[in-house]
Amino acid sequence: MLTTHILKPRDRATEPVTHPGTGPMVTAADCGLLLIRLTFGLLMAAHGAQKVFGLFGGPGLTATGKGFAALGYTPGKLFAVIGSLSELLGGLGLALGLLTPLAAAALIGVMINAMVTVTSAHGLWETGGGVEYSVCIAVVALAVAATGPGRLAADRLFRWGDGGWAEAAFALGLGGIAAAIALSV
Repeated sequence: MLTTHILKPRDRATEPVTHPGTGPMVTAADCGLLLIRLTFGLLMAAHGAQKVFGLFGGPGLTATGKGFAALGYTPGKLFAVIGSLSELLGGLGLALGLLTPLAAAALIGVMINAMVTVTSAHGLWETGGGVEYSVCIAVVALAVAATGPGRLAADRLFRWGDGGWAEAAFALGLGGIAAAIALSV
């Protein structure tokens, strides 16, 4: 009896309300996910644009390349392009809800690298230069991959648009592998 109840699919209480003659309405969860995606995604995209293009008071690619070289990434400019574009494109993907598991993987990989090479030596809190910010970005990206980007996303038409364990595992696994490769080169 208990196993039948556990294995039997249940009705989703979070499904949007529909009215006769209209399509499904947007839920509060969809709007909440959009707010999270736009906030974190656009901030990460802008952060990447600072490094690549020197926008928003950023250093630009040449200075970013020198910074990467100082951290031990060789050649620094190549790794600056990879890291900066990962932030820029991963952030835009997250904001749009487009290729969400891949966008999450890009952000997770960059944040792992940031934690290992820059912030872990400074403890937890951002005020002391610690990992707090990087952990938050990585966890939000992973959570959006797991839950799916919501109805207000470009991915709503694709299978991975609903999120799930496979999407979260893909994002975490690819992000981790990419970070490991970058850290080992």
